[in-house]
Amino acid sequence: METTSGNLASALKIEPGITAIIGSGGKSTLLKTLGLELMRAGGRVLLCTTTRMFPVAGVPWDGSSRRLDAAPWKPGASHALGCTCEACAGLVRGSICQTGVLDPQTGKFSSPAEPLDQLAQRFDYVLAEADGSKRLPLKAHAAWEPVIPSGTANVIWLVGASGLGKPINEAVHRPELFCVRCGCEPTDTATPERVAQVLNAELQALKLSTARVVLNQVDTLSDPTMADRFEAALGRPLIATSLK
Repeated sequence: METTSGNLASALKIEPGITAIIGSGGKSTLLKTLGLELMRAGGRVLLCTTTRMFPVAGVPWDGSSRRLDAAPWKPGASHALGCTCEACAGLVRGSICQTGVLDPQTGKFSSPAEPLDQLAQRFDYVLAEADGSKRLPLKAHAAWEPVIPSGTANVIWLVGASGLGKPINEAVHRPELFCVRCGCEPTDTATPERVAQVLNAELQALKLSTARVVLNQVDTLSDPTMADRFEAALGRPLIATSLK
Protein backbone atom coordinates (compact mmCIF):
# COMPACT_ATOMS: atom_id res chain seq x y z
CA MET A 1 0.00 0.00 0.00
CA GLU A 2 1.28 3.42 -0.92
CA THR A 3 0.47 6.11 1.63
CA THR A 4 0.76 9.70 0.50
CA SER A 5 0.12 13.17 1.88
CA GLY A 6 2.00 14.73 -1.02
CA ASN A 7 1.34 14.97 -4.74
CA LEU A 8 -1.61 12.71 -5.47
CA ALA A 9 -1.67 13.53 -9.18
CA SER A 10 1.84 12.13 -9.47
CA ALA A 11 1.08 9.08 -7.29
CA LEU A 12 -2.00 8.32 -9.42
CA LYS A 13 -0.09 8.90 -12.67
CA ILE A 14 -2.80 11.21 -14.03
CA GLU A 15 -2.46 11.46 -17.80
CA PRO A 16 -3.72 14.40 -19.87
CA GLY A 17 -7.31 14.14 -21.08
CA ILE A 18 -10.48 13.23 -19.19
CA THR A 19 -10.29 11.84 -15.66
CA ALA A 20 -13.46 10.34 -14.14
CA ILE A 21 -13.64 10.31 -10.34
CA ILE A 22 -16.13 7.80 -8.94
CA GLY A 23 -17.01 6.16 -5.65
CA SER A 24 -17.50 7.85 -2.29
CA GLY A 25 -15.75 9.43 0.65
CA GLY A 26 -14.48 12.78 -0.63
CA LYS A 27 -14.82 12.99 -4.42
CA SER A 28 -15.21 16.78 -4.49
CA THR A 29 -12.19 17.22 -2.24
CA LEU A 30 -10.17 14.90 -4.47
CA LEU A 31 -11.39 16.79 -7.55
CA LYS A 32 -10.13 20.07 -6.12
CA THR A 33 -6.87 18.60 -4.79
CA LEU A 34 -5.95 17.05 -8.15
CA GLY A 35 -7.03 20.18 -10.02
CA LEU A 36 -4.84 22.49 -7.96
CA GLU A 37 -1.86 20.12 -8.15
CA LEU A 38 -2.10 19.87 -11.93
CA MET A 39 -2.60 23.64 -12.23
CA ARG A 40 0.48 24.36 -10.13
CA ALA A 41 2.43 22.08 -12.45
CA GLY A 42 1.43 24.31 -15.36
CA GLY A 43 -1.64 22.48 -16.64
CA ARG A 44 -4.84 23.98 -18.00
CA VAL A 45 -7.48 22.33 -15.82
CA LEU A 46 -11.28 22.14 -16.02
CA LEU A 47 -13.44 20.75 -13.19
CA CYS A 48 -16.95 19.50 -13.95
CA THR A 49 -19.43 16.67 -13.45
CA THR A 50 -21.28 14.17 -15.60
CA THR A 51 -24.14 14.02 -13.09
CA ARG A 52 -24.77 16.75 -10.48
CA MET A 53 -22.55 18.32 -7.86
CA PHE A 54 -22.12 21.45 -5.78
CA PRO A 55 -19.59 23.95 -7.16
CA VAL A 56 -16.08 23.39 -5.81
CA ALA A 57 -15.31 26.12 -3.29
CA GLY A 58 -12.43 28.43 -4.18
CA VAL A 59 -12.31 27.58 -7.88
CA PRO A 60 -13.40 30.11 -10.56
CA TRP A 61 -16.62 29.24 -12.31
CA ASP A 62 -17.55 29.93 -15.92
CA GLY A 63 -20.86 31.17 -14.55
CA SER A 64 -23.16 30.10 -17.35
CA SER A 65 -24.23 27.25 -19.59
CA ARG A 66 -22.56 28.80 -22.63
CA ARG A 67 -19.46 27.46 -24.31
CA LEU A 68 -16.23 28.24 -22.50
CA ASP A 69 -13.84 30.76 -23.94
CA ALA A 70 -10.71 29.40 -25.56
CA ALA A 71 -8.73 31.36 -22.95
CA PRO A 72 -10.00 30.46 -19.45
CA TRP A 73 -9.22 32.43 -16.28
CA LYS A 74 -5.52 32.84 -15.63
CA PRO A 75 -3.60 33.38 -12.37
CA GLY A 76 -2.77 37.01 -11.77
CA ALA A 77 -6.27 38.13 -12.74
CA SER A 78 -8.54 37.58 -9.72
CA HIS A 79 -11.86 36.08 -10.76
CA ALA A 80 -13.56 38.27 -8.13
CA LEU A 81 -12.41 41.55 -6.64
CA GLY A 82 -10.41 40.91 -3.48
CA CYS A 83 -10.56 37.14 -3.88
CA THR A 84 -8.17 35.21 -1.61
CA CYS A 85 -8.88 31.67 -2.82
CA GLU A 86 -6.02 29.27 -3.50
CA ALA A 87 -6.27 29.75 -7.25
CA CYS A 88 -5.77 33.52 -6.89
CA ALA A 89 -2.90 33.28 -4.40
CA GLY A 90 -0.20 33.77 -7.02
CA LEU A 91 1.39 30.38 -6.32
CA VAL A 92 0.49 28.77 -9.62
CA ARG A 93 1.55 28.68 -13.25
CA GLY A 94 -1.37 27.03 -15.02
CA SER A 95 -5.07 27.80 -15.16
CA ILE A 96 -8.20 26.35 -13.60
CA CYS A 97 -11.96 26.82 -13.75
CA GLN A 98 -15.14 24.83 -13.34
CA THR A 99 -18.26 24.75 -15.45
CA GLY A 100 -21.70 23.25 -15.71
CA VAL A 101 -25.36 24.24 -15.94
CA LEU A 102 -26.38 25.69 -12.56
CA ASP A 103 -29.73 24.83 -10.99
CA PRO A 104 -30.60 27.86 -8.82
CA GLN A 105 -33.05 25.81 -6.76
CA THR A 106 -30.56 23.18 -5.61
CA GLY A 107 -27.33 25.14 -5.95
CA LYS A 108 -25.86 22.22 -7.90
CA PHE A 109 -24.66 22.18 -11.46
CA SER A 110 -24.99 19.44 -14.04
CA SER A 111 -22.76 18.44 -16.93
CA PRO A 112 -21.43 21.18 -19.24
CA ALA A 113 -23.42 22.18 -22.30
CA GLU A 114 -20.41 21.27 -24.42
CA PRO A 115 -19.36 17.58 -24.70
CA LEU A 116 -16.38 16.70 -22.54
CA ASP A 117 -14.38 15.27 -25.44
CA GLN A 118 -14.60 18.69 -27.11
CA LEU A 119 -13.58 20.48 -23.91
CA ALA A 120 -10.62 18.11 -23.62
CA GLN A 121 -9.27 19.57 -26.85
CA ARG A 122 -8.83 22.95 -25.12
CA PHE A 123 -7.77 21.85 -21.65
CA ASP A 124 -4.86 19.64 -20.64
CA TYR A 125 -6.94 18.00 -17.91
CA VAL A 126 -10.73 17.65 -17.62
CA LEU A 127 -11.56 16.26 -14.18
CA ALA A 128 -15.15 15.03 -13.86
CA GLU A 129 -17.07 13.78 -10.84
CA ALA A 130 -18.97 10.89 -12.40
CA ASP A 131 -21.43 9.60 -9.79
CA GLY A 132 -23.11 10.52 -6.50
CA SER A 133 -22.90 9.12 -2.97
CA LYS A 134 -25.22 11.28 -0.81
CA ARG A 135 -22.14 12.31 1.22
CA LEU A 136 -21.75 8.78 2.59
CA PRO A 137 -18.29 7.12 2.79
CA LEU A 138 -19.25 3.93 0.91
CA LYS A 139 -21.56 3.10 -1.99
CA ALA A 140 -22.78 0.52 -4.46
CA HIS A 141 -23.52 1.56 -8.03
CA ALA A 142 -26.94 1.44 -9.64
CA ALA A 143 -27.32 0.17 -13.20
CA TRP A 144 -27.01 3.69 -14.68
CA GLU A 145 -23.83 4.53 -12.76
CA PRO A 146 -21.13 5.66 -13.06
CA VAL A 147 -21.48 8.09 -15.98
CA ILE A 148 -18.00 7.82 -17.47
CA PRO A 149 -17.46 9.85 -20.66
CA SER A 150 -16.20 8.12 -23.78
CA GLY A 151 -12.50 8.62 -24.31
CA THR A 152 -11.74 8.83 -20.58
CA ALA A 153 -8.01 8.47 -19.93
CA ASN A 154 -8.06 7.89 -16.16
CA VAL A 155 -10.62 6.43 -13.74
CA ILE A 156 -10.08 7.05 -10.02
CA TRP A 157 -12.24 4.96 -7.64
CA LEU A 158 -12.49 6.53 -4.18
CA VAL A 159 -13.43 4.63 -1.02
CA GLY A 160 -14.09 6.32 2.35
CA ALA A 161 -12.28 4.51 5.16
CA SER A 162 -14.57 6.15 7.73
CA GLY A 163 -17.26 3.68 6.64
CA LEU A 164 -15.21 0.58 7.45
CA GLY A 165 -16.51 -1.19 10.53
CA LYS A 166 -19.81 0.74 10.49
CA PRO A 167 -23.30 -0.76 9.93
CA ILE A 168 -24.00 -1.02 6.20
CA ASN A 169 -27.32 0.80 6.48
CA GLU A 170 -25.56 3.79 8.05
CA ALA A 171 -22.39 4.02 5.95
CA VAL A 172 -23.40 2.89 2.45
CA HIS A 173 -25.27 4.68 -0.32
CA ARG A 174 -27.62 2.10 -1.93
CA PRO A 175 -27.19 -0.47 0.88
CA GLU A 176 -29.64 -2.90 -0.72
CA LEU A 177 -27.40 -3.23 -3.79
CA PHE A 178 -24.32 -3.52 -1.61
CA CYS A 179 -25.90 -6.42 0.29
CA VAL A 180 -26.90 -8.24 -2.90
CA ARG A 181 -23.28 -8.12 -4.09
CA CYS A 182 -21.73 -9.49 -0.92
CA GLY A 183 -24.53 -11.66 0.47
CA CYS A 184 -25.27 -9.90 3.74
CA GLU A 185 -27.95 -7.87 5.53
CA PRO A 186 -28.20 -4.05 5.85
CA THR A 187 -27.68 -4.33 9.61
CA ASP A 188 -24.39 -6.20 9.13
CA THR A 189 -21.02 -4.49 9.36
CA ALA A 190 -19.23 -3.00 6.37
CA THR A 191 -16.06 -4.99 6.94
CA PRO A 192 -13.01 -4.33 4.76
CA GLU A 193 -13.57 -7.73 3.15
CA ARG A 194 -17.19 -7.00 2.22
CA VAL A 195 -16.32 -3.58 0.82
CA ALA A 196 -13.53 -5.15 -1.25
CA GLN A 197 -15.89 -7.89 -2.48
CA VAL A 198 -18.42 -5.32 -3.71
CA LEU A 199 -15.73 -3.19 -5.32
CA ASN A 200 -14.19 -6.16 -7.12
CA ALA A 201 -17.61 -7.26 -8.39
CA GLU A 202 -18.27 -3.80 -9.77
CA LEU A 203 -14.79 -3.43 -11.26
CA GLN A 204 -15.44 -6.62 -13.21
CA ALA A 205 -19.02 -5.76 -14.19
CA LEU A 206 -18.05 -2.26 -15.36
CA LYS A 207 -14.88 -3.48 -17.10
CA LEU A 208 -12.77 -1.00 -15.14
CA SER A 209 -9.78 -3.20 -14.38
CA THR A 210 -7.40 -0.27 -14.96
CA ALA A 211 -9.13 2.02 -12.44
CA ARG A 212 -6.86 3.29 -9.67
CA VAL A 213 -8.24 2.81 -6.16
CA VAL A 214 -7.79 5.44 -3.45
CA LEU A 215 -8.67 4.77 0.20
CA ASN A 216 -9.39 8.16 1.73
CA GLN A 217 -9.99 9.13 5.39
CA VAL A 218 -7.44 6.64 6.74
CA ASP A 219 -6.84 9.03 9.65
CA THR A 220 -10.33 8.15 10.93
CA LEU A 221 -9.56 4.44 11.39
CA SER A 222 -9.51 3.36 15.03
CA ASP A 223 -7.95 0.11 13.79
CA PRO A 224 -5.27 0.93 11.20
CA THR A 225 -5.06 -2.74 10.15
CA MET A 226 -8.43 -2.29 8.39
CA ALA A 227 -6.63 -0.52 5.54
CA ASP A 228 -4.27 -3.49 5.12
CA ARG A 229 -7.18 -5.94 5.29
CA PHE A 230 -9.01 -3.96 2.61
CA GLU A 231 -6.01 -3.98 0.27
CA ALA A 232 -5.41 -7.70 0.86
CA ALA A 233 -9.03 -8.58 0.12
CA LEU A 234 -9.05 -6.30 -2.92
CA GLY A 235 -6.01 -8.08 -4.35
CA ARG A 236 -4.57 -4.99 -6.00
CA PRO A 237 -2.43 -2.05 -4.89
CA LEU A 238 -4.12 1.10 -3.65
CA ILE A 239 -3.16 4.55 -2.45
CA ALA A 240 -4.09 5.55 1.09
CA THR A 241 -4.53 9.18 2.04
CA SER A 242 -6.47 11.64 4.22
CA LEU A 243 -7.70 14.53 2.11
CA LYS A 244 -8.55 17.81 3.85
